[in-house]
Amino acid sequence: MNYSKTKRTNDEEFPQLTLRDMLAPMFRHKRLVVATFCAVSVCAILFAWLWASRYYVARMQVLVEQDRSDPAITTAQSAAMTNNKMLTTDQISSEVALLQGQDMLRTVAATCNLADDWSPLDVLLPLDPAQRRAAKIEGAAKGLGKSIDVEVEKNSDVINVKYGKTGDPGTPACALQTLSKLYMEKHLQLRRPPGSTDFFAQETEKYKDALASAELRLTDFSRQAEVAAPDEIRSDLAQQIATSEGVVVQTSAAISADKERIANLEAQLKATPSRSATQQTSNSANLLLEQLGSALLIAQDRRTQLLVKYEPSYPLVKEADQEIAETQRAIAAAEQSKYVNETTDRDPTYELLREDLARTEADLASQQASARSLAAGIRDMKIQTVDLDSKSVKQASLLREVKADEVNYLLYLGKREQERASDALDLKSIADVAIAVPAVVPALPAHNPIIVLLAGLIFAFFVSVAAGFAAEYLDPSFRTPGEVAGTLKIPVLAAVPSQRHAA
Repeated sequence: MNYSKTKRTNDEEFPQLTLRDMLAPMFRHKRLVVATFCAVSVCAILFAWLWASRYYVARMQVLVEQDRSDPAITTAQSAAMTNNKMLTTDQISSEVALLQGQDMLRTVAATCNLADDWSPLDVLLPLDPAQRRAAKIEGAAKGLGKSIDVEVEKNSDVINVKYGKTGDPGTPACALQTLSKLYMEKHLQLRRPPGSTDFFAQETEKYKDALASAELRLTDFSRQAEVAAPDEIRSDLAQQIATSEGVVVQTSAAISADKERIANLEAQLKATPSRSATQQTSNSANLLLEQLGSALLIAQDRRTQLLVKYEPSYPLVKEADQEIAETQRAIAAAEQSKYVNETTDRDPTYELLREDLARTEADLASQQASARSLAAGIRDMKIQTVDLDSKSVKQASLLREVKADEVNYLLYLGKREQERASDALDLKSIADVAIAVPAVVPALPAHNPIIVLLAGLIFAFFVSVAAGFAAEYLDPSFRTPGEVAGTLKIPVLAAVPSQRHAA
């Protein structure tokens, strides 16, 4: 080993520590140094890969105001926002404490599934699923309260909120977004009268159900009564009854007229003959004269034949003479007489009266039947009208219920929408806080893995160097003449390097 000489006050010479001597412990414990460097480097690589590259942080900013800053009504295009009240430290602290409320943290843990992560302590949780879930949510809420960083920006009214978690980048954003929503709702509950929105919502649902029930009863009534609009049907029936009664009066008058007509027709038929002469001709008895002339010739011829044999006084001759005389008298009478031919037919007046009588009797029967049918129909329609009166009264009652329920439903529906609109407006412009910068899903991890890896390698270098010097410090053996002289308080005459170092 090479040592430089130095002159001390007692004229003793000691070798001076050089850079080689300073690095000598590193070489003497190089295995430890290398092993420490590799171990720490591997840990740094794992840390950068498993944690730094997967650790995402979401941030949001809450602006705290003293009161709602409503714009003044002016003629300008943009009204000025005026608010001269000052915030106190206690108010800022109250907002910070409100952001860390356990009730909101439990809701955030349940909404964003923060309680689904497995932990070795889960083996100590109850076996009941409900109790186990509640315990995990409670633990996740406590861990969330410790992990969420809430800081007040110096000399400002802004509260910075950030939350980081390894894994899905949407989880911290979901946690802060849900927290901001619950935080604004909490402010809304503290500022507005509690339960007003729920009250109007419940009343709206109650009257909505009542309206549906009334409409169902009205529909069932119409279905069971088999009538949809009894008032309109009753009006139509009343008009039909009036019309039918008018027709009955007209039919009764027609029946009376037909009866009188029938009586008159029967009287005329009795006085009118059923048949009358339509043609009359007068003719002489020419045919009779011809027959009588023939008979006269025969009688004369026979007399002549009898005179040939007998005397004129013979009885046969006298008989023939008498026959001739009678025939001559008949011829004289025939020449004095004439024959009249007369043709008759049905009397048209009689037939017209008879047809009119038959038609009138048929009309009378038809009108009497119509009158009886109309009377029965009028009775039925009157009975139906009375029934429709009762149904109309019942339907009017149901309609009043439906109308009343509808009016109440629309009233509370409007009130509910007004409250909902007020809640929405208050969420957008809450009385004393506003989400200045909402949380978004981070795109990059909170720490650059390369920088973390480089820092880890630098840390591994220093740790390995420190390990080498620590091993050198803890080693009880002498390695330099200075250590021997300083420890034994005697001068060192010679120093022989070890064969390992010489080699």
